[in-house]
Amino acid sequence: MFEKLFKLQENGTDVKTEVIAGITTFMTMAYIIFVNPAILSKTGMDFGAVMMATVLAAGFASIFMGLFANYPFALAPGMGLNAYFTFTVVMQMGYEWQTALGAVFISGVLFIVLTVARIRQWIVNAIPNSMKLATAGGIGLFIALIGFKEAGLVVDNPATLVGLGKVTEWGPLLAIVGVIIIGGLMARKIKGAILIGILLTWVLGLVAGAAEFKGVFGMPPSLEPVFFKLDIAAALDIGFFGIVFAFLFVDLFDTTGTLVGIAEQGGFIKKDGEFPRVNRALTVDAVGTMAGSCLGTSTVTTYIESASGIGEGGRTGLTAVTTGVFFLLAMFLSPLAGSIPAFATAPALIVVGVMMLKSVIQIDWDDMTEAVPAFIVMVSMPFSFSIATGIALGFIFYPLVKLLAGRAQEVSISVWILALIFIIRFVYLGAG
Repeated sequence: MFEKLFKLQENGTDVKTEVIAGITTFMTMAYIIFVNPAILSKTGMDFGAVMMATVLAAGFASIFMGLFANYPFALAPGMGLNAYFTFTVVMQMGYEWQTALGAVFISGVLFIVLTVARIRQWIVNAIPNSMKLATAGGIGLFIALIGFKEAGLVVDNPATLVGLGKVTEWGPLLAIVGVIIIGGLMARKIKGAILIGILLTWVLGLVAGAAEFKGVFGMPPSLEPVFFKLDIAAALDIGFFGIVFAFLFVDLFDTTGTLVGIAEQGGFIKKDGEFPRVNRALTVDAVGTMAGSCLGTSTVTTYIESASGIGEGGRTGLTAVTTGVFFLLAMFLSPLAGSIPAFATAPALIVVGVMMLKSVIQIDWDDMTEAVPAFIVMVSMPFSFSIATGIALGFIFYPLVKLLAGRAQEVSISVWILALIFIIRFVYLGAG
């Protein structure tokens, strides 16, 4: 059955590898089960209900990705978008959270329209190869920065913007140990190295008293306080279209960048730049957003943490299905899932960042018309803490550098159009 559904042999993998990869992805994403409701509950939404919405949206969307697109990409409510939902739309602009959910639903409908019209696929295919490679590397740096931040290895510094955390504290220290463990196990080519590293780091944290074992089983909280509470009519108010567009824009290009980056790492993009079944993957993202808003959570999107499962050998939809099943099980195992601290999953993100950087060796660094835009894409993602911003700046730099070099004929019309759109975006929406 698995062979028929996922074509395991054709993709050079097996059930054991895919399941381990799926569990690994879940372990690196499990933080969203608690972080998302912690953020959205600031709007007045019920914490427990949002947690249920989070696991249901992540579970069903990931399973849908695995069965419909046969890719090892997992989905969940997106970080950044949940912050925009809470701190900007509700707390700053003063809209009700029900109205904000309505805006998320409308943006999902627009995603579907763009996907059916193949505009999203056109955008993915329009990205020059050097920028696709740079996107993978940039996401590697971005995901590593998240790991460093979650571990407490990188902290705010008023004088230098960022600085080194207190490495003598248990969290940062155990994260460093975790990176060493995972790196050493991977060097020995031990299957499940990332997952083993996460679990060993957690156990060391328990021994050191830096982690807390919260139990195994717990009854799922009620979904009722947020279930189908979205207000689409209020969101359709003409003054609200700017907010709908913001949800649409950020998710569109965050998802595009994430898909391209992790697909490049997994070897899913062919030598001619074709990304098979990309329209199916984009459709899942759109449907996930609509379903998530109905369940009671902010925009659902493809997660860059999927790269951790791909790093463990995940190559088919069985990986995503496994991740989805574990999200659904988390309804009953929420105390156990909540026992895994950030310093235990952070090493996985850092090591995955190392793995994703290998794509940049294929960039022609001697051709400055390719190297400069690629570099801008890579560094602006972690520096701006935004995949979408990295892509936007890359699209602006690429044609302009080519033009000044007298090689404008190498730039397609689609790239020029997207460059203009991104320039307009920065002019009217700012850098956020």
